[in-house]
Amino acid sequence: MSERKVSNKYYSPDFDPSEIPRMKLSKNSQSTTRLMAPFNMKCNSCGEYIYKGKKFNAREEDVDGDDYLGITIKRFYIKCTRCLQEISFKTDPEKTDYVIEAGATRNFMALKLAEEQAQREDDELKEEEATNPMKLLEKRIQQSKQEIDVLEALDNLKDLNRRQQTIDYDQMLEQYDTKSAREKTIKEQEEIDEEFVQSVFNKKKRTVVEEEIIELTEDDLLPSKKIAKTDNVTSVHDSTSVSINKLII
Repeated sequence: MSERKVSNKYYSPDFDPSEIPRMKLSKNSQSTTRLMAPFNMKCNSCGEYIYKGKKFNAREEDVDGDDYLGITIKRFYIKCTRCLQEISFKTDPEKTDYVIEAGATRNFMALKLAEEQAQREDDELKEEEATNPMKLLEKRIQQSKQEIDVLEALDNLKDLNRRQQTIDYDQMLEQYDTKSAREKTIKEQEEIDEEFVQSVFNKKKRTVVEEEIIELTEDDLLPSKKIAKTDNVTSVHDSTSVSINKLII
């Protein structure tokens, strides 16, 4: 959709901006501008709470005879939304903030106070180091100690990395891999079962061989007993024959 009002205008080639007449404005002229409240504030007249970011149609003017390093300081006028009391505040380029002048009171801001306190402490520390040589020496000793600790920690990390270079990470991953671990356990179980079957089979074979040996030994002993019996019979027969021969004589 095209714009209803065109923001740019046509300038002819022979346009000369110096021929445009300049408006004569007073030194402390005011202009209307749209802005948001830069901080939380409370109206001194009715106690209305005005939060940060609330939009106002404010009057803007330059502060005469007051600037910071060539930066012009601006003053703004707004009205309370409840009692229409006029509230004025101005810019503070030195602290990159705003300063309230009249009509309201700025609410407590813990973050801003903490930042200011930290800045004051840093300034005091720098001033003390500049004036007190012992404090500066103590700080340097502390910094050198911290550097030594950092170097020792770095050496420990280097030694640790050197020891870890011999580690086979692929093997570790295979060790903790669920699929390979499952296959390994199944293979170990099969080997255990195979050993158990072999041991049972060898034990059964050993018992069969022992039984055969026992049977063979019994068969060997039986003929010896028969031979012993026959020897007794022959000895008895010989003795009777000898006695009969004596009688005949």
